Amino acid sequence: MPVVNRIADYAPQMTEWRRYLHTIPELGNDCFKTAAFVAERLRDFGVDELHEGFATTGIVAIINGQAEGPTIGLRADMDALPIPEETGLEYASTHAGKMHACGHDGHTTMLLGAAKYLAETRNFAGRVALIFQPAEETGGGAEVMVEEGILDRFDIGQVYALHNAPGFEKGGFYTSPGAMMAAVDEFHIHIKGLGGHGATPHLTRDPVVAACGIATALQTIVSRNHYAQDDLVVSVTQIHTGTTDNVIPETAYINGTVRSFDKEVQAMVIRRMEQIVAGQAASYDVSATLEYEKGYPATVNTPEEAGFAAAVATEIAGEDRVIADNGREMGAEDFSYMLEKRPGAYLFIGQGDTAGLHHAAYNFDDEIAPVGASFFARIVERAQPLGAK
Repeated sequence: MPVVNRIADYAPQMTEWRRYLHTIPELGNDCFKTAAFVAERLRDFGVDELHEGFATTGIVAIINGQAEGPTIGLRADMDALPIPEETGLEYASTHAGKMHACGHDGHTTMLLGAAKYLAETRNFAGRVALIFQPAEETGGGAEVMVEEGILDRFDIGQVYALHNAPGFEKGGFYTSPGAMMAAVDEFHIHIKGLGGHGATPHLTRDPVVAACGIATALQTIVSRNHYAQDDLVVSVTQIHTGTTDNVIPETAYINGTVRSFDKEVQAMVIRRMEQIVAGQAASYDVSATLEYEKGYPATVNTPEEAGFAAAVATEIAGEDRVIADNGREMGAEDFSYMLEKRPGAYLFIGQGDTAGLHHAAYNFDDEIAPVGASFFARIVERAQPLGAK
């Protein structure tokens, strides 16, 4: 089946919602205007319960079906990015230096569209928990909401989420059983040597050379300590040191990211980093400290739920526009915290040839909002059908 007819009727209204949300981007947990707008819409729809204030501005709304049954969770993220918008749109950001450059305004809109339909029709058993989450980009809002007990409090048995995908066929879907996106960590290395005149390096302990040695040696973790057919990325992304051409500085700083899928691999990276930093520091006669910060865990779909979600997506988009096993990506997503606790699946919905995510010219394509809303609605109706025994 294509887009649900009733949801197709909402398309103009959904476009209005999304474009309004686009004008008021908010960062992290501070999604106060966004959450207020979402809560007002949910009250208008007549949801049965509305719970606010999770992770500061997160919302969980409950819609009861027409019979007893379990509870399914649907999640949308609400936060934006600290990027000055360059779209030139008439509904561009009115919050300087902030924009919806990742399409969370569209994700919120798709879940609102599904909420409106589900509250009207209630063609399902059990309950649906609509999860509107802040702080996906930074702050791990999903982790906070899980720690605050939403999964247990509302007895959520399985969870699903969507993310838009520039560069993939508009209105198509893709997902993967098992690991889909990587865990993301960051590291900070602080090097202290002895500065001095650039003309007399023998009187210094040069942190610049040490930084170069450490950065080069870190690359051997992937090339020499890790099985080549397993996915791992170690990227040095910043080296800061020095202020002028004729002075050897006192300190240097290295920063970067690690992407992995396996906790044993993650532990190996940490161990080797500690060894490399200590060893290289000793060889260059400087001191160096490593700060390793674990971030979002890997996003791992449960195979049964991923297959089920792909089947539902096929009903909406057609078999030739759904990829059920697209493989892994090295990006990260904090929905992973919910998938660590409950079975479920994360999917991407294509939005065609547009600017990429986190780009100043990005804009969510309103044409895919009814498609995503239809997916959310049908996943509930298929997972918890009326009359099932």
